[in-house]
Amino acid sequence: MTQRPSFAFIAASWLAFGTGIIGYFAGLFSSKLYLSEKGYYFTIIMFGLFSVISVQKSVRDRLEGIPVTDLYYGISWFCTILSIALLTIGLWNAEMWGSEKGFYAFSYILSLFGVIAIQKNTRDAVAADRLEK
Repeated sequence: MTQRPSFAFIAASWLAFGTGIIGYFAGLFSSKLYLSEKGYYFTIIMFGLFSVISVQKSVRDRLEGIPVTDLYYGISWFCTILSIALLTIGLWNAEMWGSEKGFYAFSYILSLFGVIAIQKNTRDAVAADRLEK
């Protein structure tokens, strides 16, 4: 049984994603990093967002009995872990204050959580629409 997500959960998901991504980009574009470093951190957030959506989709597909190859499932998880590891390595070696590193880490994780919840809400809403017809 699929329930339509509540407005509060949808709003909280978008708020978490918006807060995380706006905070991450505001910090990134106002920083005094080299353009190549900014490109690195931009690529990592985009890679991370795509990979967690892939994980959420493949996990949900498997739960609903939709075939997902083990290869795709494994690559999705690998890419998610890799994106977090790349952020960690980048921040570990970055010449910035610890508070700045923490800001990037928390806004990154908040963005990933938010986009997972948005994907789940979207999928639940579509499933609820199908059941109502």
